[in-house]
This record gives sequence, structure tokens and C-alpha cells, in this order.
Amino acid sequence: MTTAKRDRHTIGWIGTGRMGSVLAARLLEHGCDLRVYNRTRAKAEPLAKLGARIVDRPADLADRDIVITSIAGSRDFLDVMTGPQGLLANGSRVPTLVIDSSTVSMEASEEVRAKASSLGADLLAAPVSGNPKVARAGKLSLAVSGPRAAFDRALPYLQMLGSSVTYVGEGEAARLVKICHNLVLGVVTQILAETTVLAERGGIKRADYLEFINGSVMGSTFSRYKTPAFVNLDFTPTFTGHLLRKDFELGLEAARQLDVPLPVAAVVHQIVVSLIGRGLGDEDFAALLKLEAGGANLTLQPDGRAVSDGLESVEAHGGHR
Repeated sequence: MTTAKRDRHTIGWIGTGRMGSVLAARLLEHGCDLRVYNRTRAKAEPLAKLGARIVDRPADLADRDIVITSIAGSRDFLDVMTGPQGLLANGSRVPTLVIDSSTVSMEASEEVRAKASSLGADLLAAPVSGNPKVARAGKLSLAVSGPRAAFDRALPYLQMLGSSVTYVGEGEAARLVKICHNLVLGVVTQILAETTVLAERGGIKRADYLEFINGSVMGSTFSRYKTPAFVNLDFTPTFTGHLLRKDFELGLEAARQLDVPLPVAAVVHQIVVSLIGRGLGDEDFAALLKLEAGGANLTLQPDGRAVSDGLESVEAHGGHR
């Protein structure tokens, strides 16, 4: 992409938490003209050192061509969009395109989409798959839904954020795709925890069991980058148990509305609730391993072995379909 094409749009960014700060930095690395808002201003300061300008309110980004959001949940999304100081609150001037990379409810997204449309703006739902380390490596995946013309306009910037960009249809389709994805995330982590504890109880080292899994047809990018946490018991959060519970509840609610039984997901949801009840909700959701070991009365010890997470830093590049 040429510099002229890249600089054609001015970009605003809302939300500089663990994921948002990494993604905003990727845009700056690609030379984008970026202004940033975060409720706690200090968390946005590192981006100022990379060339971003920090603003005091979401409404201060209303003159940007495109605004991207990365926030914690539905209530926060509504607040930064339609609250008293929200991006769409004034109405006299709004961005032509809003892209939300968060995991929020379809109802909240529909409300914001309707408000934006009434003001002449488009909304793309673009939830991301991966954690901040995956984002830094340029390996995030994005599912995107909304007007096709808006997607085509946003694609160069979406490709800066991750390695895979998939257009999945109109409206809120991407929200459902991401909710389904995170149900898989929790279920896979739980079965990895169960089988890892079973193997260790039988005298097999966790690192050896997971090395076998990662080299088999059952191995995946996800199983590889969770392996260091399982082996060395480092549960520094990339995605917490609280956040996983929120997404499971969004998924179960979608299933109720669409009359789809989710028996496995329902059981794992209760396990995640137990994780939080045991005081592990602020840790990475890989702490499901600790919960499973506790149920087996197995004392875990860090292996101390250096194991790869399978991630290599790459330049962001895009694919779409």
C-alpha cells in the first residue's frame, strides 16, 4: 500500500486496554494519522510517544474519517458511542465509518448501528480473535460484517491489524461468529485442562503430553500458544475468566433466541463460573487447569522447561473472502 493511499483517511481510536493499545500501535507503525481516547488517560500515554494525539472525550474524535473501538463490553460501547460525551452524541458531525473490534451483544451493536445510520455513518462489526501477544505478532483474525462497500473501504486498515480478515455478511453476523468462536475457545481449553491433568496423574509430564498434542492433528495455533501457561503455570492474563464468562453468557443467550441447544457449552459455562467463584477470575482463563487439578487433588508445580508458544513476529498482511 502506498503512503498516499494509507494517509487518505484520518483515524480515531477508542480504548487502549491490553488489546486496544497493541492494535492502535500497529496503525501508528503503518504511518496512520491517529488520535486516541481512553477513559484512563495515562493508559494512552505510551501511544503518544509513538505519534498519536490523545483527546479528552470520544466526541473529540467526531471529525475523524474512521473511528475504531476496542472496549470491554456492551455497556461501555453504548457509552462511548451514544452517551453524553459519545462519538455520535452531537450529530452535527460524525465519522463516515465506525469499526468496532470488541465483543459486544448484538442488541448493543444494533442500537449503535441504527444511531450511526441515522447520522449518515456506517458501522462495521469487526471482532478480533487472539490475545495481545498474537496481535503483536500480526496474527490476529478478524470477522467483519456490515455494508460491503464500507468493508471494502476499511479493508486496508483492517489488514494492518491482523493476518486474516473475513467478511461474513451484513448486519451483526460478525458478532455471532465471534461468540461462536469464544464458545469453542472455552470448550477446547477445558478439555485440554482435563486431559492434561489426566496425563499428569498417570505420570506423564505436562510438557511431553502437550508436545505430542501440538504435533498431532489435534494441535493448533491456540494449543501451542497456551502451552507455556500450562507447562510453567504462568497465568498472567491475556483474556480473563471474567471475560470468558461474559462471552459464554452472550453465546447462551443467542442460543436461546435461535432455539439451538448448547449442552457442552452450558456445562463449560458452569465450570467458568466455578473458576470465578474460586477466586481465579482475574487470571488468564488457562487457570481452568488449576481448577481441574484441584478437583483431582493434584498439586501442580511449574515444569521450568522452555517451551515455544508458536508465535513469530510478522508484518501484518491480509487475506479476505
